[in-house]
Amino acid sequence: MWVLAAFAIAGGLAQFIDGTLGMGFGVTSATVLLFLGVSPVTASAATHAAKLPTTLVSGLSHWREGNVDVPVLLRVALPGAVGGFLGAVVLTNISMASAKAWMSGLLIFFGLVIFARFGLGMRLIPTPQGGHKARWLSPIGLVGGFVDATGGGGWGPVVTPSLMTVTRHEPRKVVGTTNAAEFVVAVSVSTGFLTGAAQHGIPWLPVIGLVIGGVLVAPYAARLAGRLPHAPMGTLVGALVVLVNAVTVVDSLGGLPWWLDLPGMAAILAVAGVVARRAWHRERSVASTPAEESATAPA
Repeated sequence: MWVLAAFAIAGGLAQFIDGTLGMGFGVTSATVLLFLGVSPVTASAATHAAKLPTTLVSGLSHWREGNVDVPVLLRVALPGAVGGFLGAVVLTNISMASAKAWMSGLLIFFGLVIFARFGLGMRLIPTPQGGHKARWLSPIGLVGGFVDATGGGGWGPVVTPSLMTVTRHEPRKVVGTTNAAEFVVAVSVSTGFLTGAAQHGIPWLPVIGLVIGGVLVAPYAARLAGRLPHAPMGTLVGALVVLVNAVTVVDSLGGLPWWLDLPGMAAILAVAGVVARRAWHRERSVASTPAEESATAPA
């Protein structure tokens, strides 16, 4: 029972992050499962099984809040479904050692993407410039779906910042459209895993826990999208994803002595805390600038 409760809490936190930032559920869930020793294929399959109800509820909640652009959703989701299916097929046909190295590397990369995006104001994934460019929507969806399936997560880190660049939508609408499109991708990825990953034994108790927590939190996260301080949240989430997956990689290589291991983790957390605090102050400063200018402007 404690396993169900623990994963329900983890699923709730992951969905809260994903529903407000537009990224994080898959990356966070896959990281936890991989850290617990679940095989990469099973971790990705379990994560996407959990995404089916959570992304459905999240997408409907964002749609009810007016956060979804349906034409953009379709132009991203359909290619994303193709890329997701292909990614699931690829992951189920490579060796376990290669899959673990690939997934851990991808999750570390996406952790860095999230950390740089929210903590440093940098984009590690290049996105096309020049305003609204509809022709870029399909490639964005295709790439996002493929890396989402092969990495256990990655749809949000690829698609959310890309849509912020190629559309003129405000952040809450980009987050809502990304979350709603993710349901279509999750259906396709899960279909791709049905045969290839069935024999790997999906841990259904953790999946049920992730679903319960995610479904309960999704409506509240949709309501709070665009209203919470994104910068410190995203910074800490990215740092934790990098830390946990780095530990997994180091352990697979033989590990480090405790006198290097513990100080190293403490240093990463300390740096993340400093960057998150600065990011929060920067976000508050940017948010308050228009109000201050309007207050001091002559009548």
